[in-house]
Amino acid sequence: MFDIFKKQFIEVIEWTEEGNGVLSYRFPTLDKEIQNGAQLTVRESQVALFVNEGNIADSFTPGRYKLTTQNLPILTTLMNWDKAFKSPFKSDVYFFSTREQIDQRWGTQQPITIRDKEFGAIRLRAFGTFSYQLDEPNTFFQKISGTREYYTVSELDGQLRSAIITTIASKLGKAETAFLDLAANQSLFSEQMKLELDQVFQDYGLKLCTFLVQSITLPEELQQYLDKRAGSNLVGDLNKYAQFQAADSIKSAAENPGGMASAGVGIGAGAVIGQMFAQGAQGAQSAPATESSTAKEDPIELLEKLGNLLAKGIITQQEFDAKKAELLKRIS
Repeated sequence: MFDIFKKQFIEVIEWTEEGNGVLSYRFPTLDKEIQNGAQLTVRESQVALFVNEGNIADSFTPGRYKLTTQNLPILTTLMNWDKAFKSPFKSDVYFFSTREQIDQRWGTQQPITIRDKEFGAIRLRAFGTFSYQLDEPNTFFQKISGTREYYTVSELDGQLRSAIITTIASKLGKAETAFLDLAANQSLFSEQMKLELDQVFQDYGLKLCTFLVQSITLPEELQQYLDKRAGSNLVGDLNKYAQFQAADSIKSAAENPGGMASAGVGIGAGAVIGQMFAQGAQGAQSAPATESSTAKEDPIELLEKLGNLLAKGIITQQEFDAKKAELLKRIS
């Protein structure tokens, strides 16, 4: 009997959205009977649907409302004594959160095989984030949440990820942009993906707010190959690279006079200088060289290198003067 009289009080229907990740919530009413004159409060970042006798009767944006139903206090209950005091007029109020659901993550669990313009058939993985919000509560209620008491973000997550992976696989499969150019066009690629996914989200009553592609990666073995190729490009002329390494090691040894490495400075410097002048002597005695070989053995460049060795104390002034005289003879 207490429940019978409890239903006679004017109801205050509201939802405080306790906790995160709830997209829809059905307000609990005794025997699913909302009394005539019930007060409905909808807060900011919420939308409410009033479902009366199985049909969506109205939707409510933020504000306070008075509901009108066929369940009149006392009178309705007494008129239905033959139905165990239960009214045949059933009503529900469903609340929907319109907050933006941020930092939703997506990624390809399995690599996507595409035909790249430069590498041919390759396998790619892609990862990123997106955010969305509930935009059409009627569509979401009819297609997704239904009459359930709760519907959460985690329950929708799998469906949205599948839609994203299918769309991105189709986009990458067209091979419109080579893999090595994707990083430079990542922002543009993210915008294009968002445009293609907008309709997918709208079909569920959602609005895709942001979509970001954070990384597109290759399988480890192909990435190692690219790293080696990039290293070769950086090295460039191997002869110049070897000379640079030798000069750098001499400098490091000279800066550590107390170590064992300093004992080999004279030998190392002599070897480098000997190699320089061996190349110079060979160029002087041989037939006229091509423009590229002449540039490598330019006496002025050799003088500059000797000057650097003298400044660092690796050779003596007498050694510098002797070699300088030899190079000046070549110039004259």
